[in-house]
Amino acid sequence: MKVTAEKNEKVAKMIFASVYPHYVTKVEKKGRTKDELHKVIEWLTGFNEAKLQELIQEKVTFETFFQRAKLHPNAHLIKGVICGYRIEEIDFDLYRQARYLDKLVDELAKGRKMEKILREEKQ
Repeated sequence: MKVTAEKNEKVAKMIFASVYPHYVTKVEKKGRTKDELHKVIEWLTGFNEAKLQELIQEKVTFETFFQRAKLHPNAHLIKGVICGYRIEEIDFDLYRQARYLDKLVDELAKGRKMEKILREEKQ
């Protein structure tokens, strides 16, 4: 499937705070913790817990969320299919970044080991 400009725009305008509780519910329902979720988010975006809470309080959009993020240099190693889209084939940066986050949350919920989720370049 191809991501359309409309789909990208729809995600850009979504409020991060409206999606965040769903991330928490998803991982906790599968026996993972909010701390583990925060570790994954911090790895991807550089946002520590205090900054994350500040962005949630501010009700930033995904567009603003990812504009302020400092993406991990290994984020490009996040590959696979999420919501029917192959991540590495997504043309829109913002949409791809949002799907990176979705993929990491999915992997956490599925019980994947943290060191696998927090990708390291193979030496």
